[in-house]
Amino acid sequence: MRTKKLAYPIPVFEFVALMAMMMALVALSIDSLLPALPEIAVSLNQEGSNDIQLIISMLFLGLAIGQMIYGTLSDFIGRKPAVYLGLLLFFLGCLISFFAEILPVMLAGRLLQGIGLAAPRIISIALIRDQYEGSVMAKVMSFVMSIFIIVPAIAPALGQGVLLFANWRFIFLLLSLVAVIILIWFMLRQPETLEAENRMPFSLNRIFKAIGQICSNRVALGYTIVAGFVASMFLGFLSSIQQVFEAYGKAEIFAGGFAVFALFIGSASLLNAKIVVRKGMRFIVNVALGILFSISLIYLALSFFGQLDFWVVTIFLVISLFCVGLLFGNLNALAMEPLGHVAGIGSSLVGSLSTFISVPFGILIGLSFNGTAIPLITGFLVFSLLSLGTIFWIGKAGKG
Repeated sequence: MRTKKLAYPIPVFEFVALMAMMMALVALSIDSLLPALPEIAVSLNQEGSNDIQLIISMLFLGLAIGQMIYGTLSDFIGRKPAVYLGLLLFFLGCLISFFAEILPVMLAGRLLQGIGLAAPRIISIALIRDQYEGSVMAKVMSFVMSIFIIVPAIAPALGQGVLLFANWRFIFLLLSLVAVIILIWFMLRQPETLEAENRMPFSLNRIFKAIGQICSNRVALGYTIVAGFVASMFLGFLSSIQQVFEAYGKAEIFAGGFAVFALFIGSASLLNAKIVVRKGMRFIVNVALGILFSISLIYLALSFFGQLDFWVVTIFLVISLFCVGLLFGNLNALAMEPLGHVAGIGSSLVGSLSTFISVPFGILIGLSFNGTAIPLITGFLVFSLLSLGTIFWIGKAGKG
């Protein structure tokens, strides 16, 4: 049921579509650029350099910064003004990237895009929580995520489509256009869900206090760290996967191949929703990490006998990314379990801290690319092992 009556509530199907678009703008901003990385590298005089991968990583860094701010900011100024601010920053970041002639300017634009994107990503969840509760909220969230899953599968194809008719700069125009459409739709149709009398003053002290509560709780901190390690693997994958396809001479099927990977991640999330009540979050996390570590170890051992075939590597990635899909939601939920008393800001900070952890390690995995998939497999091996070690450290404190 609704938690409150809105003056002009929009139909549920429209609300679901709008929230899905707001969340999906993050995936679109990352994945649509992947096919264009070689062309961007040439334009920015970075041909043959792994540094071009920082175009992906900087957006994640911006997300980490933004997630730490927007939850509290939207509690202070309202949901809608915070989204307006985020989309404006994203639009400005796209313009900077569009006109960039050197890599540092491009990275500044991507950082600003990430900071802006954190607003629709975080506040869309707050909007759902403001208007719905219980099983209805879960149902709405499931519909939103079902639509969201489609975007990473088609985003590289959209980017590839732009490249057929124009250069890479027009991908940023496409992203800007999508942001403007979302802004107008949101402005005209979505009511404010946080009335002035229910708002709280902005407080940095509140943010630091919540960080202290996370860091002082072994369960919350431990699973936040594990979420960061898993995100490191995923960021390393995103940063180097286009180069892996190119190294194997398969660049022409990159968009289709990435769609398959994205659908496996999405299908894992849907499977998790069906089995998590029966099996439990901790069981699924332990099994998924165990599979990740085992298959990475096997593949790394096989690599000593010669270069791994492209399709053999593809099987590794499909299995590994399916496991990652099982892990994301469960790890964030486990980190949040002890933080019910600060659930709103806690959710933002868990996401922010785990992303801060993932950025340097994801960059390290990506920049280690050497023309083979070995650095990526090694990254999966190391961070799955570190994740298992962290869960062992959580120990009995993690048992509920």
